[in-house]
Amino acid sequence: MRFFRRGETLNERMRREAGLHDQQAESAAQASPPAPLDPVVAFRQQFDSGAGALAGAGLPPRARHWDTFVTADAPDVKGNEVDFVALPDGTILVEEEEGDAALEPLANAVETKLAPPYRAKAVKQTDRIWAVSAMQIEVARIESDGDTIELTQTNDGRALRVDGMPSFGSIPELESLGQAQAGPAYAVHAQRLDADLWEVRVAAL
Repeated sequence: MRFFRRGETLNERMRREAGLHDQQAESAAQASPPAPLDPVVAFRQQFDSGAGALAGAGLPPRARHWDTFVTADAPDVKGNEVDFVALPDGTILVEEEEGDAALEPLANAVETKLAPPYRAKAVKQTDRIWAVSAMQIEVARIESDGDTIELTQTNDGRALRVDGMPSFGSIPELESLGQAQAGPAYAVHAQRLDADLWEVRVAAL
């Protein structure tokens, strides 16, 4: 699992991963107020799966529908395929990559056409040229347990499942999103990206 911040040098990233960055930051914090921290992101384990179907909607798992397609010159990126998510603060969440090269060339190419947040898949075409497809996503901050949430609201009532198991609680943030985007009958699927940051999809029923 890996993430990086744009503009971070290889030496800075190595020091951060070795824990030196945190030690220096702790010493600096004693002399000055702490600066706001970027969210720490973790990897989603799947892109499209059975868990991606909207709960109760009778729909198949989300098909890959790309909003844009670009090419990028990225000779330092290894492997043949790369999957990543760009978050609103500019952080790159790397889901699949060989090696640890920065993905800025790929992300910068996408962002000539599409602003974060988005999900992207890059496929190598030559030794240095990559084809990159990207789709816009919606992210929201939600306080909840689990990694996957499925919420439906119909005339028969509300149903909530967390990690596939029925839950009797409520998640006001998702209820508000569902009502605002789809009206009184809706299905919402949320997948945790990191901490309280989730990728969210809404459909009308």
